[in-house]
Amino acid sequence: MSWLTEIARPEIRALRAYEHAVWEPGLVRLNANELPWRVSADVSEAGLNRYPEPHPHALTAALAEFYAVPARCVLAARGSDEAIDLLIRSYCRAGQDAVLVCPPTFGMYSVAARIQGAAVIEQPLTREAHWGLDASALQGMAKSPPPGLRLLFLCSPNNPTGNRLDNELILALARAFEGHALVVVDEAYVEFAQAPSLLARIADTPGLVVLRTLSKAHGLAGARCGVAIAHEDVIALLRKVIQPYAVTQLSIEAVMAALTPGARELTAERIATLAHERTRVAATLGTLPCVRRVWPSEANFLLVEFEDAGKALARAHEARLLLRDFRGARVLGEALRISLGTPAQNDQLLASLTATP
Repeated sequence: MSWLTEIARPEIRALRAYEHAVWEPGLVRLNANELPWRVSADVSEAGLNRYPEPHPHALTAALAEFYAVPARCVLAARGSDEAIDLLIRSYCRAGQDAVLVCPPTFGMYSVAARIQGAAVIEQPLTREAHWGLDASALQGMAKSPPPGLRLLFLCSPNNPTGNRLDNELILALARAFEGHALVVVDEAYVEFAQAPSLLARIADTPGLVVLRTLSKAHGLAGARCGVAIAHEDVIALLRKVIQPYAVTQLSIEAVMAALTPGARELTAERIATLAHERTRVAATLGTLPCVRRVWPSEANFLLVEFEDAGKALARAHEARLLLRDFRGARVLGEALRISLGTPAQNDQLLASLTATP
Protein backbone atom coordinates (compact mmCIF):
# COMPACT_ATOMS: atom_id res chain seq x y z
CA MET A 1 0.00 0.00 0.00
CA SER A 2 1.44 3.38 -1.02
CA TRP A 3 1.45 6.39 1.32
CA LEU A 4 -1.12 7.98 -0.99
CA THR A 5 -3.56 5.32 0.18
CA GLU A 6 -2.30 5.03 3.77
CA ILE A 7 -3.10 8.66 4.62
CA ALA A 8 -6.70 8.34 3.35
CA ARG A 9 -9.59 7.66 5.68
CA PRO A 10 -9.51 3.98 6.72
CA GLU A 11 -13.26 3.75 6.03
CA ILE A 12 -12.63 4.74 2.42
CA ARG A 13 -9.74 2.33 2.04
CA ALA A 14 -12.04 -0.46 3.20
CA LEU A 15 -15.08 0.75 1.27
CA ARG A 16 -16.61 -1.48 -1.36
CA ALA A 17 -17.88 0.76 -4.14
CA TYR A 18 -21.51 0.66 -5.23
CA GLU A 19 -22.18 -2.01 -7.85
CA HIS A 20 -24.19 -0.45 -10.66
CA ALA A 21 -26.16 -2.23 -13.38
CA VAL A 22 -24.11 -3.88 -16.13
CA TRP A 23 -23.25 -1.40 -18.86
CA GLU A 24 -23.42 -2.81 -22.41
CA PRO A 25 -24.88 -0.08 -24.63
CA GLY A 26 -25.32 -2.37 -27.63
CA LEU A 27 -27.93 -4.47 -25.82
CA VAL A 28 -31.55 -3.74 -24.91
CA ARG A 29 -31.47 -2.60 -21.30
CA LEU A 30 -34.06 -4.23 -19.11
CA ASN A 31 -31.79 -4.16 -16.06
CA ALA A 32 -31.82 -0.51 -14.89
CA ASN A 33 -35.50 0.35 -14.29
CA GLU A 34 -35.49 3.02 -17.01
CA LEU A 35 -38.44 4.17 -19.12
CA PRO A 36 -38.14 2.73 -22.65
CA TRP A 37 -39.32 5.95 -24.41
CA ARG A 38 -37.68 9.35 -24.85
CA VAL A 39 -39.45 12.51 -23.74
CA SER A 40 -40.53 14.83 -26.54
CA ALA A 41 -37.96 17.54 -25.76
CA ASP A 42 -35.01 15.12 -25.71
CA VAL A 43 -32.42 16.15 -28.33
CA SER A 44 -29.50 14.19 -26.87
CA GLU A 45 -27.69 11.55 -28.89
CA ALA A 46 -28.00 8.74 -26.37
CA GLY A 47 -31.42 9.49 -24.90
CA LEU A 48 -32.13 11.07 -21.53
CA ASN A 49 -34.49 8.25 -20.60
CA ARG A 50 -31.35 6.15 -20.16
CA TYR A 51 -28.76 6.53 -17.42
CA PRO A 52 -25.40 7.76 -18.67
CA GLU A 53 -22.40 5.51 -18.39
CA PRO A 54 -21.73 5.05 -14.63
CA HIS A 55 -18.07 6.00 -14.98
CA PRO A 56 -17.79 7.45 -18.49
CA HIS A 57 -14.88 5.67 -20.15
CA ALA A 58 -15.13 7.44 -23.52
CA LEU A 59 -15.20 10.85 -21.82
CA THR A 60 -12.31 9.87 -19.57
CA ALA A 61 -10.29 8.70 -22.57
CA ALA A 62 -11.00 11.96 -24.43
CA LEU A 63 -9.99 14.04 -21.41
CA ALA A 64 -6.84 11.97 -20.93
CA GLU A 65 -5.88 12.57 -24.56
CA PHE A 66 -6.62 16.28 -24.25
CA TYR A 67 -4.58 16.71 -21.07
CA ALA A 68 -1.87 14.25 -22.23
CA VAL A 69 -2.07 11.99 -19.17
CA PRO A 70 -2.96 8.30 -18.71
CA ALA A 71 -6.69 7.58 -18.42
CA ARG A 72 -6.10 5.76 -15.11
CA CYS A 73 -5.03 9.12 -13.66
CA VAL A 74 -8.24 10.96 -14.65
CA LEU A 75 -11.58 11.35 -12.87
CA ALA A 76 -14.40 13.39 -14.42
CA ALA A 77 -16.71 15.02 -11.88
CA ARG A 78 -19.52 17.58 -11.62
CA GLY A 79 -17.24 20.58 -11.76
CA SER A 80 -14.09 21.16 -9.75
CA ASP A 81 -16.32 21.67 -6.71
CA GLU A 82 -17.18 17.98 -6.65
CA ALA A 83 -13.53 17.01 -7.08
CA ILE A 84 -12.65 19.21 -4.08
CA ASP A 85 -15.42 17.59 -2.05
CA LEU A 86 -14.36 14.06 -3.05
CA LEU A 87 -10.76 14.70 -1.99
CA ILE A 88 -11.82 16.02 1.41
CA ARG A 89 -14.33 13.23 2.02
CA SER A 90 -11.73 10.63 1.01
CA TYR A 91 -8.83 11.97 3.07
CA CYS A 92 -10.26 13.85 6.05
CA ARG A 93 -11.90 12.28 9.11
CA ALA A 94 -14.40 14.55 10.80
CA GLY A 95 -12.99 16.08 13.96
CA GLN A 96 -9.49 14.69 13.37
CA ASP A 97 -7.97 15.78 10.06
CA ALA A 98 -7.32 19.15 8.45
CA VAL A 99 -6.80 21.02 5.20
CA LEU A 100 -4.45 23.95 4.62
CA VAL A 101 -5.57 26.95 2.54
CA CYS A 102 -3.86 30.19 1.57
CA PRO A 103 -6.35 33.08 1.63
CA PRO A 104 -7.51 35.14 -0.08
CA THR A 105 -8.47 32.24 -2.34
CA PHE A 106 -11.41 30.20 -3.64
CA GLY A 107 -13.86 29.78 -0.78
CA MET A 108 -15.06 26.26 -1.57
CA TYR A 109 -11.91 24.66 -0.14
CA SER A 110 -12.84 25.85 3.35
CA VAL A 111 -16.57 25.34 2.90
CA ALA A 112 -16.17 21.73 1.77
CA ALA A 113 -13.75 21.03 4.62
CA ARG A 114 -16.11 22.43 7.25
CA ILE A 115 -19.04 20.47 5.83
CA GLN A 116 -16.94 17.33 6.31
CA GLY A 117 -15.98 18.38 9.84
CA ALA A 118 -12.31 18.87 8.97
CA ALA A 119 -10.26 21.67 10.47
CA VAL A 120 -9.11 24.54 8.26
CA ILE A 121 -5.58 25.85 8.74
CA GLU A 122 -4.78 29.18 7.08
CA GLN A 123 -1.44 30.44 5.80
CA PRO A 124 -2.26 33.74 4.05
CA LEU A 125 -0.77 34.84 0.77
CA THR A 126 1.60 37.78 1.02
CA ARG A 127 0.14 41.03 -0.27
CA GLU A 128 3.55 42.69 -0.40
CA ALA A 129 4.75 39.90 -2.71
CA HIS A 130 1.80 40.44 -5.07
CA TRP A 131 -0.19 37.68 -3.37
CA GLY A 132 2.59 35.10 -3.53
CA LEU A 133 2.98 32.12 -1.23
CA ASP A 134 4.83 32.54 2.07
CA ALA A 135 7.53 30.04 1.14
CA SER A 136 9.38 30.01 4.45
CA ALA A 137 6.21 29.51 6.50
CA LEU A 138 4.96 26.67 4.28
CA GLN A 139 8.33 24.95 4.12
CA GLY A 140 8.61 25.21 7.89
CA MET A 141 5.17 23.66 8.20
CA ALA A 142 6.26 20.81 5.91
CA LYS A 143 9.18 20.00 8.23
CA SER A 144 6.76 19.55 11.11
CA PRO A 145 3.28 19.04 9.63
CA PRO A 146 0.30 19.92 11.83
CA PRO A 147 -1.43 16.82 13.23
CA GLY A 148 -3.92 15.38 10.77
CA LEU A 149 -3.01 17.65 7.87
CA ARG A 150 -4.01 15.78 4.73
CA LEU A 151 -4.57 18.31 1.94
CA LEU A 152 -2.98 21.61 0.92
CA PHE A 153 -5.15 23.56 -1.56
CA LEU A 154 -3.51 26.07 -3.89
CA CYS A 155 -5.22 27.99 -6.70
CA SER A 156 -3.03 29.06 -9.62
CA PRO A 157 -3.88 31.48 -11.14
CA ASN A 158 -5.47 32.38 -7.86
CA ASN A 159 -9.09 33.40 -7.45
CA PRO A 160 -9.77 36.26 -6.66
CA THR A 161 -6.33 37.88 -6.97
CA GLY A 162 -5.57 36.65 -10.52
CA ASN A 163 -1.86 35.96 -10.00
CA ARG A 164 -0.12 32.71 -10.82
CA LEU A 165 1.77 30.93 -8.04
CA ASP A 166 5.35 29.76 -8.53
CA ASN A 167 5.35 26.28 -10.11
CA GLU A 168 8.75 25.29 -8.73
CA LEU A 169 7.73 26.23 -5.21
CA ILE A 170 4.53 24.19 -5.56
CA LEU A 171 6.56 21.16 -6.66
CA ALA A 172 8.98 21.67 -3.77
CA LEU A 173 6.05 21.73 -1.36
CA ALA A 174 4.60 18.55 -2.86
CA ARG A 175 7.92 16.82 -2.25
CA ALA A 176 8.28 18.31 1.24
CA PHE A 177 4.80 17.15 2.33
CA GLU A 178 5.31 13.68 0.83
CA GLY A 179 4.06 10.97 3.17
CA HIS A 180 1.84 13.42 5.08
CA ALA A 181 -0.40 15.41 2.75
CA LEU A 182 -1.37 15.89 -0.88
CA VAL A 183 -0.79 19.23 -2.59
CA VAL A 184 -3.88 20.03 -4.68
CA VAL A 185 -3.40 22.68 -7.37
CA ASP A 186 -6.58 24.17 -8.78
CA GLU A 187 -5.79 25.24 -12.35
CA ALA A 188 -9.27 26.44 -13.30
CA TYR A 189 -7.80 29.51 -15.03
CA VAL A 190 -4.50 28.15 -16.34
CA GLU A 191 -5.53 28.41 -20.00
CA PHE A 192 -5.43 32.20 -19.60
CA ALA A 193 -1.94 32.19 -18.03
CA GLN A 194 1.49 32.63 -19.54
CA ALA A 195 3.03 29.55 -17.91
CA PRO A 196 2.49 25.82 -18.45
CA SER A 197 0.26 23.58 -16.38
CA LEU A 198 1.75 21.28 -13.76
CA LEU A 199 0.10 18.26 -15.39
CA ALA A 200 3.38 17.07 -16.86
CA ARG A 201 4.84 16.74 -13.33
CA ILE A 202 2.24 14.35 -11.93
CA ALA A 203 4.20 11.32 -13.15
CA ASP A 204 7.27 12.24 -11.06
CA THR A 205 5.43 13.95 -8.17
CA PRO A 206 3.00 11.43 -6.66
CA GLY A 207 1.77 13.82 -3.97
CA LEU A 208 0.52 16.32 -6.56
CA VAL A 209 -3.14 16.57 -7.59
CA VAL A 210 -4.18 18.91 -10.40
CA LEU A 211 -7.76 20.11 -10.85
CA ARG A 212 -8.94 21.31 -14.26
CA THR A 213 -12.32 22.42 -15.53
CA LEU A 214 -14.26 22.88 -18.75
CA SER A 215 -16.24 25.72 -17.14
CA LYS A 216 -13.93 28.65 -17.88
CA ALA A 217 -11.90 28.69 -21.10
CA HIS A 218 -14.15 26.14 -22.80
CA GLY A 219 -17.39 27.97 -21.99
CA LEU A 220 -19.15 25.02 -20.33
CA ALA A 221 -19.94 26.40 -16.86
CA GLY A 222 -23.53 25.17 -17.23
CA ALA A 223 -22.43 21.65 -18.15
CA ARG A 224 -20.60 21.19 -14.82
CA CYS A 225 -17.60 19.09 -15.77
CA GLY A 226 -14.39 19.25 -13.78
CA VAL A 227 -11.43 16.90 -13.79
CA ALA A 228 -9.16 15.56 -11.05
CA ILE A 229 -5.80 14.36 -12.37
CA ALA A 230 -3.47 12.55 -10.01
CA HIS A 231 -1.55 9.36 -9.28
CA GLU A 232 -3.70 6.33 -10.05
CA ASP A 233 -3.87 5.37 -6.35
CA VAL A 234 -5.55 8.69 -5.54
CA ILE A 235 -7.96 8.38 -8.47
CA ALA A 236 -8.86 4.83 -7.44
CA LEU A 237 -9.91 6.11 -4.01
CA LEU A 238 -12.00 8.92 -5.45
CA ARG A 239 -13.75 6.50 -7.79
CA LYS A 240 -14.99 4.61 -4.74
CA VAL A 241 -16.62 7.75 -3.38
CA ILE A 242 -18.09 9.47 -6.43
CA GLN A 243 -21.70 8.60 -7.17
CA PRO A 244 -22.36 6.47 -10.24
CA TYR A 245 -23.85 8.38 -13.18
CA ALA A 246 -22.42 11.60 -11.72
CA VAL A 247 -21.69 13.26 -15.08
CA THR A 248 -24.93 13.69 -16.99
CA GLN A 249 -25.46 12.58 -20.58
CA LEU A 250 -25.89 16.15 -21.78
CA SER A 251 -22.64 17.13 -20.06
CA ILE A 252 -20.78 14.19 -21.60
CA GLU A 253 -21.98 15.11 -25.08
CA ALA A 254 -21.19 18.81 -24.57
CA VAL A 255 -17.63 18.07 -23.41
CA MET A 256 -16.98 15.61 -26.22
CA ALA A 257 -18.06 18.30 -28.70
CA ALA A 258 -15.84 20.90 -26.99
CA LEU A 259 -12.79 18.67 -27.43
CA THR A 260 -13.09 18.36 -31.22
CA PRO A 261 -10.38 20.11 -33.30
CA GLY A 262 -12.73 22.83 -34.54
CA ALA A 263 -13.96 23.64 -31.04
CA ARG A 264 -10.40 23.72 -29.70
CA GLU A 265 -9.45 26.23 -32.39
CA LEU A 266 -12.37 28.50 -31.47
CA THR A 267 -11.44 28.21 -27.77
CA ALA A 268 -7.89 29.32 -28.55
CA GLU A 269 -9.20 32.34 -30.46
CA ARG A 270 -11.44 33.35 -27.57
CA ILE A 271 -8.62 32.97 -25.06
CA ALA A 272 -6.48 35.28 -27.21
CA THR A 273 -9.30 37.83 -27.37
CA LEU A 274 -9.73 37.76 -23.58
CA ALA A 275 -5.98 38.18 -23.06
CA HIS A 276 -6.05 41.28 -25.27
CA GLU A 277 -9.11 42.61 -23.44
CA ARG A 278 -7.44 41.95 -20.08
CA THR A 279 -4.53 44.19 -21.05
CA ARG A 280 -6.77 46.89 -22.54
CA VAL A 281 -9.28 47.01 -19.69
CA ALA A 282 -6.59 46.92 -17.00
CA ALA A 283 -4.74 49.81 -18.64
CA THR A 284 -7.89 51.91 -18.92
CA LEU A 285 -9.02 51.17 -15.37
CA GLY A 286 -5.60 52.21 -14.12
CA THR A 287 -6.15 55.72 -15.46
CA LEU A 288 -9.49 56.29 -13.71
CA PRO A 289 -9.56 58.57 -10.63
CA CYS A 290 -11.96 56.16 -8.88
CA VAL A 291 -9.44 53.30 -9.10
CA ARG A 292 -6.65 52.84 -6.55
CA ARG A 293 -5.03 49.76 -8.01
CA VAL A 294 -5.48 47.10 -10.67
CA TRP A 295 -3.73 43.91 -9.65
CA PRO A 296 -1.85 42.04 -12.41
CA SER A 297 -3.84 39.05 -13.60
CA GLU A 298 -3.22 35.87 -15.56
CA ALA A 299 -6.87 34.82 -15.35
CA ASN A 300 -10.06 35.92 -17.14
CA PHE A 301 -10.79 38.53 -14.49
CA LEU A 302 -9.24 41.52 -12.77
CA LEU A 303 -9.08 42.34 -9.08
CA VAL A 304 -9.53 46.10 -8.78
CA GLU A 305 -9.28 48.27 -5.68
CA PHE A 306 -11.52 51.38 -5.79
CA GLU A 307 -11.66 54.56 -3.79
CA ASP A 308 -15.30 53.67 -3.11
CA ALA A 309 -16.23 50.13 -4.15
CA GLY A 310 -19.88 50.66 -3.22
CA LYS A 311 -20.18 53.55 -5.65
CA ALA A 312 -18.47 51.52 -8.40
CA LEU A 313 -20.87 48.64 -7.80
CA ALA A 314 -23.84 50.99 -8.01
CA ARG A 315 -22.65 52.57 -11.26
CA ALA A 316 -22.08 49.16 -12.83
CA HIS A 317 -25.49 47.99 -11.67
CA GLU A 318 -27.14 51.03 -13.24
CA ALA A 319 -25.49 49.91 -16.50
CA ARG A 320 -27.03 46.46 -15.91
CA LEU A 321 -23.66 44.88 -15.03
CA LEU A 322 -22.87 42.71 -12.02
CA LEU A 323 -19.43 42.74 -10.36
CA ARG A 324 -18.19 40.55 -7.48
CA ASP A 325 -17.86 42.35 -4.16
CA PHE A 326 -14.83 41.31 -2.06
CA ARG A 327 -15.02 43.98 0.62
CA GLY A 328 -15.90 41.22 3.09
CA ALA A 329 -12.32 39.95 2.85
CA ARG A 330 -10.59 42.53 5.04
CA VAL A 331 -7.17 42.09 3.45
CA LEU A 332 -8.59 43.07 0.04
CA GLY A 333 -9.98 46.44 1.13
CA GLU A 334 -12.27 48.20 -1.37
CA ALA A 335 -11.82 45.45 -3.95
CA LEU A 336 -14.11 44.18 -6.68
CA ARG A 337 -13.50 41.26 -9.02
CA ILE A 338 -14.40 42.05 -12.62
CA SER A 339 -14.87 39.19 -15.05
CA LEU A 340 -13.82 40.11 -18.58
CA GLY A 341 -16.70 40.12 -21.04
CA THR A 342 -16.93 40.78 -24.74
CA PRO A 343 -15.24 43.97 -25.98
CA ALA A 344 -18.67 45.65 -26.08
CA GLN A 345 -19.48 44.58 -22.52
CA ASN A 346 -16.10 45.77 -21.31
CA ASP A 347 -16.66 49.15 -23.01
CA GLN A 348 -20.04 49.34 -21.27
CA LEU A 349 -18.34 48.78 -17.90
CA LEU A 350 -15.63 51.39 -18.53
CA ALA A 351 -18.24 53.90 -19.62
CA SER A 352 -20.24 53.32 -16.44
CA LEU A 353 -17.19 53.96 -14.27
CA THR A 354 -16.15 57.10 -16.14
CA ALA A 355 -19.61 58.67 -16.27
CA THR A 356 -20.04 61.95 -14.41
CA PRO A 357 -21.88 61.36 -11.09
